[in-house]
Amino acid sequence: MPRSIWTGAISFGLVTVPVKLYSAVQRKTVRFHQLNQQTGVRIQQKRVDPTTGEEVPYEDVVKGYELTPDRYVVVEPTELEALDPKKTKTIDIEDFVDLAEIDPIFYDHPYYLAPGQGGAKPYRLLLEAMRETGKVAIARVVIRSKEQLVAIRPMGDVLAMATMVFADEVVDADRLDEVPAADDIDTTKREVDMARQLIDSLAAPFEPGKYRDTYREEVLDLIERKAQGEEIAVQPAAEEPQPVPDLMAALKASIDQVRGREEAAANGSGEKSAATKDEGRDGARGGSSGAKGGSRAKGGSSGGSRAKSAGSSKGSKGGGSSGGSKTGGPKKSGGGSRPKTKSSS
Repeated sequence: MPRSIWTGAISFGLVTVPVKLYSAVQRKTVRFHQLNQQTGVRIQQKRVDPTTGEEVPYEDVVKGYELTPDRYVVVEPTELEALDPKKTKTIDIEDFVDLAEIDPIFYDHPYYLAPGQGGAKPYRLLLEAMRETGKVAIARVVIRSKEQLVAIRPMGDVLAMATMVFADEVVDADRLDEVPAADDIDTTKREVDMARQLIDSLAAPFEPGKYRDTYREEVLDLIERKAQGEEIAVQPAAEEPQPVPDLMAALKASIDQVRGREEAAANGSGEKSAATKDEGRDGARGGSSGAKGGSRAKGGSSGGSRAKSAGSSKGSKGGGSSGGSKTGGPKKSGGGSRPKTKSSS
């Protein structure tokens, strides 16, 4: 059961919605500690003054803002505390905007907002109203002594809240010197069509579950094998792909590669389906043979019955029906009539 990391209320207008904040992600990064290679003991980090070589006690550590190399402005903790944002315990909604207007680059960390005590109805009311209008709430909240800009939106039956970076924290892409201007590069219609064809061939619905952190899985597998005493052989580094000088050739080769994978997958499905059909035919033939064998067996039984009936008729004619009646069986009646015939002659 997740534990809430913050408790407060959403405030918009005169409406207050009690909520609890939960983290929406659980990072699964593999973390390592630093050990002494000779002893295997975990090392300790110490605060050391490089001019004296002595450890500095925590109470003597102050914060300094670097102006230029080796020049700092010292700021006292009391000075920072006077500037701390007021801890209001409220998420103050300032605007409602369209989701499409927010570039994903502004999103930072995702959270869930669950209704607090007595807040189920206003929580549901806000969620339904935002869902019907298609709006996202932009708000401010103080979490861990830091003011955060956040976006709140409906996500199924829960309100999701994502912290956001401020506009002046986003690096302007125009500052990247390596990005050429649009007028400096000429592309032909055929090149664009080939690129679109490649994109269309790779287009698919977004299924988050099919994307896995394969590197993390390999690291954990390596750790597990080493923990069991297995010797790990270091593999040679993979060769880096060389750049293809001909863009059109690269696009065509990429499209052919995608088509080859699709055809291989289709052929695999066809062979599997054909094998399934063959197995079904074999099973049907086996069942048919068994049925025919059973019919022949039934036919033999019928023949035996007819033979018995014939023997019974002959015995009745030769020895009289009274002899057959006394013995009670067709074979016995036939056998009993013959001695009587010989004695009469």
